Amino acid sequence: MLESISIPMDKKNLRKLRNQDNNPCIEESDASQQCLNVNSYDKSMCTNYFLRYKSCRKYWQNIMVQRRREGVKPDMPTAAERQEMIAAIGEKPY
Repeated sequence: MLESISIPMDKKNLRKLRNQDNNPCIEESDASQQCLNVNSYDKSMCTNYFLRYKSCRKYWQNIMVQRRREGVKPDMPTAAERQEMIAAIGEKPY
């Protein structure tokens, strides 16, 4: 049986994960967690939320890689830049 390993989060790492400029998928992450809470941690009930989070991470990872190749700094667009990019598309691409 595979046991879950709990990694303690210090305040610095937690702040980094909750920082809009560093983590473009906070909204999707929160929605996944909320789904788990509402459904008594029945993962099968939250598959769509997990897929949306995964798609979000993949999309922004590809953007980050592209920006690195082009020498654009910072690698990850800021929260404001991401909002502009999404507004230009018209909706979230994931």
